[in-house]
Amino acid sequence: MPLPAYLTTAEAAEYLRLKERKVYDLVSQGVIPCVRVTGKLLFPRQRIDLWLMSHLEGDDGVSAPIPPVLAGSQDPLLEWAVKESSAELALLCQGSGDGVQRLVDGKAMLAGMHIWHAEGQRYNDPTMLGLSGMRDLVLIRWAKRQQGLLLAAGNPRGIERLEDIAGPGIRVAHRQPDAGVSHLLQSLLASHRIDARQLTWAAHPSLSEDDLALAIRQGEAEVGVGIEAAARRQGLAFIPLQQEHFDLAMRRRHYFEPAIQRLLAFAGSARFVQRARALGGYDISDLGKVIYNA
Repeated sequence: MPLPAYLTTAEAAEYLRLKERKVYDLVSQGVIPCVRVTGKLLFPRQRIDLWLMSHLEGDDGVSAPIPPVLAGSQDPLLEWAVKESSAELALLCQGSGDGVQRLVDGKAMLAGMHIWHAEGQRYNDPTMLGLSGMRDLVLIRWAKRQQGLLLAAGNPRGIERLEDIAGPGIRVAHRQPDAGVSHLLQSLLASHRIDARQLTWAAHPSLSEDDLALAIRQGEAEVGVGIEAAARRQGLAFIPLQQEHFDLAMRRRHYFEPAIQRLLAFAGSARFVQRARALGGYDISDLGKVIYNA
């Protein structure tokens, strides 16, 4: 019979092969992950597994210290949560590809990513990202986001579908090549048989979701592909195209760093849920779920 997602104290003690008294001691020391519901302790089994694996002997626990940096793709909800939670993480969001590289190089503690792999029809595949060599890699779901066409308020050019961006006089805002949305856009163009060389691209790439939305609002482009939350923040029209997965990648031992635990704890608050609803285009029902555990 499979174990439940949340263990009672007795079940956690049996799972860990410890006495219940020892489990209570670990809770009082703030060592073991748990939640308290109506006075009763519950232990998320996935987090218990991560906690165990982060203490494996021979794991990469003695390597050089990693700076408390959140790299990768910019996300308005994540950016806000980092600040409001006092997680004390520095933001260095220059695209999903950049985040992957900084994570591998030990220059970031975690990386946000939303890279679409058309071959496997999935997001953030560690093997395809070159991360399969990290034997302590963990991917945590942050949110599902709505990607689509961002257009000037009122959609004055009458763009209704992706094929319309190839029309005369339509300038297309774009991101840097290693940004997650660039992978999605290239896949969408290929599936709709649109030759990227025939499009009129904006003069300069936008370096974040908000920058792309602002470029459209300021008239530097008529359309671009981005997230609904960025469109709403700039008062733009939005046509949905695809729901994507935005995940946080980190080394297993860093999952229990105070900065990351503060961020994830805040993401479970009512205030955070209200913010996600206000921004729009977010599905946070799986937030905190372990997507991959090497």
